[in-house]
Amino acid sequence: MVPSAAHSASAKPNAAALRFSQILSAPNQLTLARMAFLPFIVINLLDGRYGWALVLFLLAGLSDGLDGLLARTLRQQTLLGQYLDPIADKMLLSTVFLVLSIVHKIPWKFTVLVFSRDICIVVVSAVLYTIAGLRDFRPSIFGKANTFAQLAAVVFVMLLQVDHDKWVWVARTTFLRATFMFTIISGLHYVYLVGRRLHAAGAQ
Repeated sequence: MVPSAAHSASAKPNAAALRFSQILSAPNQLTLARMAFLPFIVINLLDGRYGWALVLFLLAGLSDGLDGLLARTLRQQTLLGQYLDPIADKMLLSTVFLVLSIVHKIPWKFTVLVFSRDICIVVVSAVLYTIAGLRDFRPSIFGKANTFAQLAAVVFVMLLQVDHDKWVWVARTTFLRATFMFTIISGLHYVYLVGRRLHAAGAQ
């Protein structure tokens, strides 16, 4: 049976309404708000107002935890949110890392390593999706540890500009080294997982 023209016309507005409703969901609105924090964090960093930059960064981090909680509590987990949330996180972290290196608060070797890993993962994921249809690239335990180390490193780098206590310097140094280590480990683990997924896809 061929669908009528009226049915086809009504399906298009429904699809558009569904996409719009996903954007308006509370968790996705929080994710978009987190992205809106980014230019103000960058402005404060470039102006040397590290205290304000740290407050805004912590508020952005709080919204990250809150949007996931709301999505589960309100049962508003959407396909848009699954893509938007990690993009917002990566934009926030990578940009702040880059700006802190530009203002000479994080050595460039850390930022170059972080960006190199992320670019490689994006390129490989795109290639695997194109040639093999693989699209399940959930972060591993090492990837999550790397993200936590990066977050903590950024927080303590900014805090050190406000509070010069020795423990803050120790924490900043520790988490930068942890970032370096977990970036390499998580990258190698990602290569291992890609190999396994390609083998499994080829066996099917």
